Amino acid sequence: MFKQLNLYISRQATSLPRYIYEQTLQALCGWVPSIVGIALRTLVYRKLVQMEGSAAIEDGVRLRFAGNVRLGRGTYLDHGVYLHACPGGIQIGPESLVMKNAILHVYNFRNLPHAGISIGARSLIGESCILRGQGGITIGDDVYLGTLVQILAVNHVFHDTSRPISRQGITAQGISIGSGSWIGSGAIILDGVTIGRNVVIGAGAVVSKDVPDYAVAVGNPARVVRNLQAEPLEIHDKERLVVY
Repeated sequence: MFKQLNLYISRQATSLPRYIYEQTLQALCGWVPSIVGIALRTLVYRKLVQMEGSAAIEDGVRLRFAGNVRLGRGTYLDHGVYLHACPGGIQIGPESLVMKNAILHVYNFRNLPHAGISIGARSLIGESCILRGQGGITIGDDVYLGTLVQILAVNHVFHDTSRPISRQGITAQGISIGSGSWIGSGAIILDGVTIGRNVVIGAGAVVSKDVPDYAVAVGNPARVVRNLQAEPLEIHDKERLVVY
């Protein structure tokens, strides 16, 4: 029983005293609703996270390895957001928004060298998005993710048919999304992918290969159907693209 308890705590905080400290502050302040709660957490959570200026944190936000979370000035964390920032950390740039029930999950207990999540300034992580950053996720400035987007910087090894896939280990190459891009709702970005600047990924697309700057990519598997510099999009053409 003690072994299991120790394992659980090691997955939640850097030490037992730190676990007690983080959980106590969140239990005392994390549930308080409305602007009163936001103001309270802006003051108190400076003792938990690295906060530049003021950040707005709604009630019901859960933080694990909170000392590895860095919030820029004007960052907003909506109700139900979950940040698990075990070594490697989560950095959210100034004026960026993480919306309701989004999960940002580093969870690196394999000593992977590039684990972490970094989000630039003025970006939006939509409702119920899932970001798994074992291989490292880098999102630029002014990037919008629609609802239910999954960015999965981890994959399973499955070549050995004599062993269960769960025991064959993982790969974690990382994912990068350039500034100014828009990822449509329900899109899935797989490990090892680099998405360029000002890219549009259509709703529901599954991206398994790199996408160049200014491209529009749709489908499963995603394919580039347009270059917005070579073929500028006319206003009436937007009806042909399913993005949001």
